Amino acid sequence: MQRGFSLIELLVVLALVGLSAALITLSWRPAGAAQLDEEAERLAALLEGARAEAQAAGLVVLWVPQPPDAVEPFRIVGLPARLSPPLRWLHAGVQVRIDGPVQAVTLGPEPVVGPQRIVLSLNGRAVVVATDGLGPLWKTP
Repeated sequence: MQRGFSLIELLVVLALVGLSAALITLSWRPAGAAQLDEEAERLAALLEGARAEAQAAGLVVLWVPQPPDAVEPFRIVGLPARLSPPLRWLHAGVQVRIDGPVQAVTLGPEPVVGPQRIVLSLNGRAVVVATDGLGPLWKTP
């Protein structure tokens, strides 16, 4: 009667352990990275919703970041009061800046708004929410 494992069985177990470790390592992201990605995706969706409302109603709508010490970190100017989107970040410490000479992002009423870039940063990481002016705003790495 044999005792123990065969070499094949040990190799299979080691391969499974190695594969599991590789998958866990690849899927693991720092908490700040996940939080920043969530903020960027949420901001892109918020801006696209405001852009659609601006175009549908023919309104001039702007997204304006506020100073870091302000109660609300950003404002959406030009939407009717009944359409009050959320005006806070989900996670504390998110910083924002607009690339370019303007300090507001134009959302409408024109269908072509020109290229625009918003840079969000948190804990040393940065993510860009941008548009080429024709397409929707999207998160870029």
